[in-house]
Amino acid sequence: MIKRLLAVDGVLAICQFRDDGEFVDGYGMIPQEEMVRLSRFAHDYKRLVQGNADQLSMFTQMPGWTPPRGWMVHGQSKTVLSISNLVCLTKNKEASLKEVMSELDRLAHR
Repeated sequence: MIKRLLAVDGVLAICQFRDDGEFVDGYGMIPQEEMVRLSRFAHDYKRLVQGNADQLSMFTQMPGWTPPRGWMVHGQSKTVLSISNLVCLTKNKEASLKEVMSELDRLAHR
């Protein structure tokens, strides 16, 4: 099912990981060992984002910061996007980040 995200322009890889960060499944144009590392990075970054959102909510006393719906890290040529336990690697020049996030959201909440 997640493999369909590869049909979106600019998507290089899509991976799924468990709540403990272990790699479950992955598809794309990068070696599986890199998919495993991408999954571990996404798990660790997800925990960091959740902790920061929790602190922001606590300090501002404003609702709506948690839980974060997803995140992205935008580099010079590639972007990593994640929602729930899915992570995607894209090429900046070819991908519509809005489209990729929409598809990730749809897949994550099935």
